[in-house]
Amino acid sequence: MPRQMIKFGAVSENRKARFSYTVEDTIEAGISLTGAEIKSIRYGLVTIVDGFVQKRGDDLFLAGIEIQKLPTAARYINFDERRPRQLLLHRAQINRMIGKLTEKGATIFPLKLYFNNRGKLKVLLGIGYGKNRADKRETIKRREWEKSKARLLKG
Repeated sequence: MPRQMIKFGAVSENRKARFSYTVEDTIEAGISLTGAEIKSIRYGLVTIVDGFVQKRGDDLFLAGIEIQKLPTAARYINFDERRPRQLLLHRAQINRMIGKLTEKGATIFPLKLYFNNRGKLKVLLGIGYGKNRADKRETIKRREWEKSKARLLKG
């Protein structure tokens, strides 16, 4: 049996995204899911590291995330683990995000998947650009400096 069921709070976090991308803006969105998928997410059987947002027609879909099936679920409850899932946003938000996607090098990616205080599943999307190798090295240097500074101030 999977770990304990999550009622509210973070389910999955994409820590790799903040290292690989410069995040300019964030937006909160809902996701269209089935009941079996929600149950699997409540048990933490989801991976959002490879996720990205793609445009299909006039809607936005979250692709690349994987929701595993619960091992204890009934056999007739069947869903595709890697299917693109529709994002639930207002039309103005969708149009703004589509405008951002048309910019060269811009990407929309999931940062965090969580249940809000009302028990609704939300995804925090980041809008940004990919970092090159030099930017990543700069991030590592800054992080190491912050760690050593904290150690010096503590001691």
